[in-house]
Amino acid sequence: PCGPGRAGGMDLAYVCEWEKKPKSNHCPSIPLVCAWSCRNLIAFTTDLRNEEEKDLTHMVHIIDTEHPWDVYSVNSGHTEVITCLEWDQSGSRLLSADADGHIKCWSMTDHLANSWENTVGSVVEGDPVVALSWLHNGVKLALHVEKSGASNFGEKFSRVKFSPSLTLFGGKPMEGWIAVTISGLVTVSLLKPNGQVLTATESLCRLRCRVALADVAFTGGGNIVVATSDGSSASPVQFYKVCVSVVNEKCKIDTEILPSLFMRCTTDPARKDKYPAITHLKFLARDMSEQVLLCASNQNNSIVECWSLRKEGLPVNNIFQQISPVVGDKQPMILKWRILSATNDLDRVSAVALPKLPISLTNTDLKVANDTKFFPGLGLALAFHDGSVHIVHRLSLQMMAVFYGSSSQRAVDEPALKRPRTAGPLVHFKAMQLSWTSLALAGVDSHGKLSMLRISPSMGHVLDMNMSLRHLLFLLEYCMVTGYDWWDILLHVQPSMVQNLVEKLHEEYMRQNAALQQVLSTRIVAMKASLCKLSSSTIARVCDYHAKLFLIAISCTLKSLLRPHFLNTPDKSPGDRLTEICSKITDVDIDKVMINLKTEEFVLEMTTLQSLQQLIQWVGDFVLYLLASLPNQGSMVRPGHSFLRDGASLGMFRELMVVIRIWGLLKPSCLPVYTATSDTQDSMSLLFRLLTKLWLCCREENHITEPDDALIDECCLLPSQLLIPNIDWLPINDGIISKLQNKQLVRLQFGKAPGLIGHTVSSQFDAFVRAPGQPKIDHLRRLHLGAYPTEECKSCTRCGCVTMLKSPNKVTAVKQWEQRWIKNCLCGGLWRKMPLSYS
Repeated sequence: PCGPGRAGGMDLAYVCEWEKKPKSNHCPSIPLVCAWSCRNLIAFTTDLRNEEEKDLTHMVHIIDTEHPWDVYSVNSGHTEVITCLEWDQSGSRLLSADADGHIKCWSMTDHLANSWENTVGSVVEGDPVVALSWLHNGVKLALHVEKSGASNFGEKFSRVKFSPSLTLFGGKPMEGWIAVTISGLVTVSLLKPNGQVLTATESLCRLRCRVALADVAFTGGGNIVVATSDGSSASPVQFYKVCVSVVNEKCKIDTEILPSLFMRCTTDPARKDKYPAITHLKFLARDMSEQVLLCASNQNNSIVECWSLRKEGLPVNNIFQQISPVVGDKQPMILKWRILSATNDLDRVSAVALPKLPISLTNTDLKVANDTKFFPGLGLALAFHDGSVHIVHRLSLQMMAVFYGSSSQRAVDEPALKRPRTAGPLVHFKAMQLSWTSLALAGVDSHGKLSMLRISPSMGHVLDMNMSLRHLLFLLEYCMVTGYDWWDILLHVQPSMVQNLVEKLHEEYMRQNAALQQVLSTRIVAMKASLCKLSSSTIARVCDYHAKLFLIAISCTLKSLLRPHFLNTPDKSPGDRLTEICSKITDVDIDKVMINLKTEEFVLEMTTLQSLQQLIQWVGDFVLYLLASLPNQGSMVRPGHSFLRDGASLGMFRELMVVIRIWGLLKPSCLPVYTATSDTQDSMSLLFRLLTKLWLCCREENHITEPDDALIDECCLLPSQLLIPNIDWLPINDGIISKLQNKQLVRLQFGKAPGLIGHTVSSQFDAFVRAPGQPKIDHLRRLHLGAYPTEECKSCTRCGCVTMLKSPNKVTAVKQWEQRWIKNCLCGGLWRKMPLSYS
């Protein structure tokens, strides 16, 4: 009916199901909801009913897409069915609303992705909530596909002028939420910075009527638009403008009626009474209040229509034109809903998912997208009762890709007539969400199973390698600029693409201005690390990138501890001056470099210096490890290899060695400890000399020379002079992404971590990583935790880095270090609490 759907566009990446319990069953009448955050956390509800308890426990389940089995289930305390779940823009708070009018706001406890608490909320007693949304914060980007070749990120992803729904003093957006209830009330809650909640409730219009379906969208001018339907296709779909303001510390709501519409299928004589119910009503995007998607259904079929709000001229009769000359000059304009597109009769729709990627919809952008076959953000997903999913174009509703569920697959072979409808209800998605780049789709089906589908950016069109890389690169850059998690892009990266993607990403990054490069400097390293995990030839570089993130963080922290000697602040901070002097004075003797610095800037309290010893030790160990591995630099598979050609990182190590040397004069016990063969040897100055020679070889990026034989000979002697330390590299992650590459479906179970099946990449790598039962280490504090840690730890959902939950230290300098990764890991991943027994 709507163009040929491409079967290659979607495939199943993994499914995760609940353990079968003998006394529980699914309750088909219960609606399910799910929501997907920009940090790639998915929150969803299930319809499991326990026969012994008679009632449902209304649980909210939260998973991170990389570890779907590690589900965090929280008893929401909702007494009725949960009707809505909504993540905020930052992906760190979740709203849930139920059929009793209760709305709760959930946030992370101690910044842990698997520990949530309900802090604030609001209530419209006994009035089921049908629509819920966070207020708009005024941030809106547009992705310009036609500019995907431009060098400047600001051109590709431009900021659109958009007003927040409500602003505080100074234009800061005010946080809060808006909800619509079944009896036609709109309720708004505002979160004041002091934690207080202001709530107001108002009727949508004077004549209140039942609202079966509703949705909320925002206009660029800071207004809110609410669409409502009473569920019957014979009634109009109503639209209201809602304005929120704060007057005398109270929240005030004003509403105004906008033009309404009747679905076309009800006015079409052929279909007049065919679709009695409106089952889905959605604005095409939260910030596009002028386009709406409607779906009307009967028991077996559905029809979908897309409408758009246009300004139109009103023709005026000639009689009036003579009387009023003003009218003659300018035609009066009115707003009117016009149908954009409609589908033919479809199977019955069970769920709809809309794209969140804010793709620009100008004609040139659409044309370029079509020519280059770049479709993310242009398709919306429809799930059907027979278990299939279609992706249709958001404007034309033409079919773009199709996925046949398990139950609809068999029906393809036999003629439709033979298919008995009595076989019991088929498994279908009751709730669906697209990821933030539209490259993945999650669905919760009527058996409580979570399915993760891959959606190809070209919807299954075969592209040359270069074009596929460009598509993925464009979306990676978008995530880099917005700070969103890019897990769903990694689903599409093949091992053969990794090297190219990392190089191209670096090229694009180097084309940005210096200020933007600094803002994105750690994010791009984390992005490269996650890409390198996906190919066995680049796996060793993952360790290097994580070590680089660690080095950048240590360097910033230690430099920020230096204090200018005089209070009349000099033009440069001590840290900047240190960098300048170290790069200017290329002397290989550490003491000659030291003389040029003002030693008084380096004076710190003794306890502070002692508390930094573990970090200082890491710097010392790493420099020694790098220099000792220089002679066999031919081997790419060893971690640390890329540092030997990285002038910027070697320069950082060199600066830190100078700082450590000065601190060592103040308090010798903070120096790194080396095990040397001779007592008289000055290990620090030896390493500094060799490090400087190596750094001089590659300090200019476009003019890298090979280290000379004398340097290599000296490095060969190092193992006989000093004991080469073992470096604790990060473990290769236990996530799901590396198991999905051969496109085989992975079956998982909630609450059970899978074995390392078919993970080819990690086997050659085990040489560098500690085996179970060996002593564990806190990767960020560089403290040893013992083989069976007694302290509670948290681990990063992306890089697998482990650190203790509670800080053992009281010193401010260490607190300053810990603040760097209290919310997120250094790689930007979320923390999750680990079970005490981890080994």
